Amino acid sequence: MIRREILLPAPREDVWEALTEPERLEDWFANDVDLDLRPGGGASFRWSNGEERHATVTEVDHERRFAFEWDDDEGQVELTLDDDADGTRLTVVESSPNWSTALDLRASALACV
Repeated sequence: MIRREILLPAPREDVWEALTEPERLEDWFANDVDLDLRPGGGASFRWSNGEERHATVTEVDHERRFAFEWDDDEGQVELTLDDDADGTRLTVVESSPNWSTALDLRASALACV
């Protein structure tokens, strides 16, 4: 398991929207996103290079926690948001480094969107 914390200088509500609203995810993560934000809902992420990944939502606690499993057996990703004096602390726990690497690279864009 890989655990990372990212401090984002934005309110928790804004970070939640950037992580869970397809049009906001398209601003910083993938070029085309479909997300059914409920346990059992599907998620699809498509990039301009032709890559496409699919996932299934496993848990949603509005503005607090969001978890999903990659459909290609690349493991589970858990995103937890906590208020911090400097904004929002995003904790990412995953069994594969793919998601948190993307978050690290795009954290500043996430906070500014």
